[in-house]
Amino acid sequence: MADTAGRLTALAEQALGFPFPLRVRAWDGSETGPPDAPTLVVRHRRALRRLLWKPGELGLARGWVSGELDVDGDLYEALDRLSGILWERPAEGDGASPRRLLGLVRDPETYRLAREALALAGPGLPPPPPREEVRRRNGVLHSPIRDRQAISHHYNVGNDFYERVLGPSMVYSCAYWEGPDATLEDAQAAKLDLICRKLDLRPGRRLLDVGCGWGSMVMHAAEHYGVHATGITLSTEQASYARKRVADAGLTDRIDIRVQDYRAVDDGPYDAISSIGMAEHVGHERYREYAGVLHRLLRPGGRLLNHQIARRPWADEDAYHVDEFIDRYVFPDGELAPVGSTVSRLEEAGLEVRDVEAIREHYALTLRQWVTNLETHWPEAVRLAGAGRARVWRLYMAASALAFEQNRIGVNQVLAVRPTKDGGSGMPRTRAEWLGLGKGA
Repeated sequence: MADTAGRLTALAEQALGFPFPLRVRAWDGSETGPPDAPTLVVRHRRALRRLLWKPGELGLARGWVSGELDVDGDLYEALDRLSGILWERPAEGDGASPRRLLGLVRDPETYRLAREALALAGPGLPPPPPREEVRRRNGVLHSPIRDRQAISHHYNVGNDFYERVLGPSMVYSCAYWEGPDATLEDAQAAKLDLICRKLDLRPGRRLLDVGCGWGSMVMHAAEHYGVHATGITLSTEQASYARKRVADAGLTDRIDIRVQDYRAVDDGPYDAISSIGMAEHVGHERYREYAGVLHRLLRPGGRLLNHQIARRPWADEDAYHVDEFIDRYVFPDGELAPVGSTVSRLEEAGLEVRDVEAIREHYALTLRQWVTNLETHWPEAVRLAGAGRARVWRLYMAASALAFEQNRIGVNQVLAVRPTKDGGSGMPRTRAEWLGLGKGA
């Protein structure tokens, strides 16, 4: 039997310059590598052709989504072992320097490796990308029409699919785990309640929830805090689902769900605004506009709670680029910013930032629970969204859990207020005081 796995591993190690961290099983049944490591299963030589034509993360992602690559064993451990290859940015002067790349091009060994890889991959052009990949995009980046397309790609996968992943809460953002025995539903309810208390919600006040998802935040605020709430989303499927939930709960007199861009909201002022997991879609070029719109929609003394994923700052911010897998398969046009940049943009718009709470570890726990839910309901998820889409979500959520655990990304709740003309914030002097305001109304 041909030792295809051995040849693949040798090629990888020569290209990387260090031992390949996973066991490898090839399409001919051969295996090699550490016996105690998870196994990278290369089901078809097409996966190798994808990598030759698109080396790195995107080529691997295409092989994974198509089912040509798989992992036998602990997916988290496999991704952790591969993290140094996939996600670590080289330091200045390290392996990706132009001088080293030029040396590789001129090195006869590079040509030998390429010839051997081509022989293993077999003849033919690269296979087309999986149908789950976003390729054509219409409109100016972060314009309303393009934002609608991006939101549709991510959220119109199907409400039934999201029910299997998110559970009954239907909350698609970081939960808040207050105790060792908390369930996902407990943690999501705790997160929503925490936001309500930070916003000082009280009966009769007006709340705007920007990017309202399936309506969980506005329903919690209306039911437990007596507010009149407006939720906006660009996803028609989310809006339909949220309206039905609101009607079933008998809250239609207090909740309005709209398919609307945040830039089109013109019925302020609101007493409070929540933006939970939405600002990641705004983009660097539009963030000042986003902050300005929220400032305009708040009454003086009104509060904003901005719940947003953050990346670490880059030494050269101009070199920042969106992760290819996430951009092509998960959040088209999504952009992450450092938390300091978010705070600055909010304050430049005239808001006063009063509190920043980092809850990075909470998101790792949330994502691991979502992965468990997906794996538990795998046959149903595949039936509802297709095998490729289900594989996208499993990979993205597992990899994201590790990214939060390893402090490669974070998530923060930024509480801000629109000061009054005389500079007043209307906030108590201590966090303990304002966290308790309005609870149980």
